[in-house]
Amino acid sequence: MLVKIVEKIADEIIQNKEYLTELDRVIGDGDHGVNLARGFEEIKAQISSYSSLAYSDIFQKMGMTLLTKVGGASGAIYGTAFMSAGMYCKGKTELEKEDIVAIFKAMIEGVKKRGKASLGEKTLLDTVLPVYDLLQHRLEQGEDILSNTEEIKTVAKQGMESTKDIIATKGRASYVGERSLGHIDPGAASSYMMIKVICEEIK
Repeated sequence: MLVKIVEKIADEIIQNKEYLTELDRVIGDGDHGVNLARGFEEIKAQISSYSSLAYSDIFQKMGMTLLTKVGGASGAIYGTAFMSAGMYCKGKTELEKEDIVAIFKAMIEGVKKRGKASLGEKTLLDTVLPVYDLLQHRLEQGEDILSNTEEIKTVAKQGMESTKDIIATKGRASYVGERSLGHIDPGAASSYMMIKVICEEIK
């Protein structure tokens, strides 16, 4: 299941590389989509070897590929996120629902540490943190955390779109200051695409 999700995420990013690059062209270096697609093209090329790997090794391999092939901030951030997930999964042969929430938390903490960012700073965290909060709330309430995937997608989309109303203070986008208003953060968009694919695959 995880390998299939990884492959579908790769397809989504590759198909949307021009859109992501255009978002980044307005407020950043203009290379987010192209760079991220390069990393996921490499992941797709390696995907046949993933089926024999443990969960931790899949995440670690993804992370290392993105770190080495993507370059720039997005490679470092996404690479760190997936490697953080891999570290959490060490020794696990099955993933329970609480593990999914914990993986999310590990990835977020990795991103925060690497990017020195937090909620409300026009980054991918504005997409991911509200989703984590929703899943954590469901877990605490004893609910099925993966039920109602439409709500998860909606929360992620709202988080992504909220970045239009934020003045960037992190990364290259911070250089354009108030001119970043009205534009979706490319990292928030790419992370939304990943969450959307996961929801569609587990539905």
